[in-house]
Amino acid sequence: MTSAASDQAVCSSSPPRVRLVTVEQLQQPAEGPTIRLPTAAARCAWSLLLGKDREHFVAMHLDTRHRVVSVEIVSMGTLSSSLVHPREVFKGAILANAAAIICAHNHPSGDVSPSQEDRALLKRVLEAGQLLGIPLLDFLIVSETEHWSASEHGLMRGGASA
Repeated sequence: MTSAASDQAVCSSSPPRVRLVTVEQLQQPAEGPTIRLPTAAARCAWSLLLGKDREHFVAMHLDTRHRVVSVEIVSMGTLSSSLVHPREVFKGAILANAAAIICAHNHPSGDVSPSQEDRALLKRVLEAGQLLGIPLLDFLIVSETEHWSASEHGLMRGGASA
């Protein structure tokens, strides 16, 4: 076998280096709750995160009428932290054709005060959403009894520097 024939045989039998994936929405999803206020978003987050013993970070994907079309668990962490990157937050939103998102996570400790890491993540997700055209409408922290909302604290416009 010549060298050229050998190279061709190897190339034709190896798996492709790039996998082509297509995404299409097969049916209209059922209408979820409409979220217009931080308290409604917090209720939705509580229904997803209540009773979790570790931090969970979720992204709620909304349509143009602010109805929840899907919810994704972006990350499950430890008792006191959860590793989240904007890339993972928006991957599901793009696939769901979301017009906007609301992010939420729990603090099993019960203290809903945002940490420095929470504030840094809020800023990164807010900026990524602006770049992608999928705005972040709110960023919530919930415990068993209360919630903290970035929009209620005026942090959703102009960044999260408070």
